[in-house]
Amino acid sequence: MPREREASAVGTERSELRADCGNCFALCCVALPFSASADFAVDKDAGRPCANLREDFRCGIHARLRREGFSGCTVFDCFGAGQKVSRVTFGGRDWRRDPRTARRMFAAFPVMRQLHELMWYLADALGRPRTRPLHRDLRRALDDVERLSLGSAEELVALDVAEVRRGVDELLSRAGELVRAAVPGPGRNHRRADLVGARLRGADLRGANLRGACLIAADLRGADLRNADLIGADFRDTDLRGADLTGSLFLTQAQLNAARGDEATRLSAGFTRPAHWRSAARGRG
Repeated sequence: MPREREASAVGTERSELRADCGNCFALCCVALPFSASADFAVDKDAGRPCANLREDFRCGIHARLRREGFSGCTVFDCFGAGQKVSRVTFGGRDWRRDPRTARRMFAAFPVMRQLHELMWYLADALGRPRTRPLHRDLRRALDDVERLSLGSAEELVALDVAEVRRGVDELLSRAGELVRAAVPGPGRNHRRADLVGARLRGADLRGANLRGACLIAADLRGADLRNADLIGADFRDTDLRGADLTGSLFLTQAQLNAARGDEATRLSAGFTRPAHWRSAARGRG
């Protein structure tokens, strides 16, 4: 595939890996459990609809989720798995009108989400010029995972996702090394590091390895995270005000949703600045 066609295809794929709640039967509001905590105001069992879910599959408190104690809902991202299960796996049959689909649909959804997350990472790697030596392997892996995502509900539930993830993760690690190797400087290795509450304001973390790092409540104001590998990094309550995340590897919308930022936080095209960043900025004013 010529370079321009390949880039276009990757862009199309990533657009399909974004949540489209209007084409989903509110699977995240039903299939998944949550416990009363700082993220959720109440307990909810898996397979039981949230009390705030309306008959039209919309959230009755969507505009005030954080104020009502459901900040966890604003952080969650299904990577487009919800509409895939709703419209493709089950062909538009919803669990309310056809209750026989409910158990199978709710079991398939978390598996699909994991597959779509892997597809997001693979599409990200494919869009990097520095990973060109791996493009054939990355393309093959992406096609393989997509094929798995098109299986029946029974095939999805029976899938060994951990095994699929292991194979993909090795390839993504190699892709990350190629990108980070092109960044000037030593490139810091903070893989799976415990950086809870770390004071990293203004830190030069270009090309750093932050895979799986715990950055809960860390101060990254004004930090330079360009081309840093952020796969699996925990950004809950991380302060990203004024930080530069353009070109960050394997960054997800869910990570941004979990963090704190402002209008000065620099993001690559395609990401949405979370609404609570703007409200927090107004509050400081």
